[in-house]
Amino acid sequence: MLLELVKEELRITWDDEDTRLISMIERAKASLNKLMGIELDYEKPGPAQDLLLARCRYDYNNALEYFEQNFAREILRLQLQVAAEGMSADGSA
Repeated sequence: MLLELVKEELRITWDDEDTRLISMIERAKASLNKLMGIELDYEKPGPAQDLLLARCRYDYNNALEYFEQNFAREILRLQLQVAAEGMSADGSA
């Protein structure tokens, strides 16, 4: 499913780049999971999926060095959401 979403985001209708795109998706997941400190669910619509698609777009267009800078607010917002959910889950606060 993520491959199809990334292809749609990048307006790619051919299959020649699937291997490259799958690699981008895996790198994006690893990077975002590291930033958040947990493994996120990218299959359901929401901020995590949005960030994954954006990071793949930046990676595909050779502009990855700008991703964290340009999406700092969204990254911070998701980090805070993850932290708040973690506190709720363990009964704190």
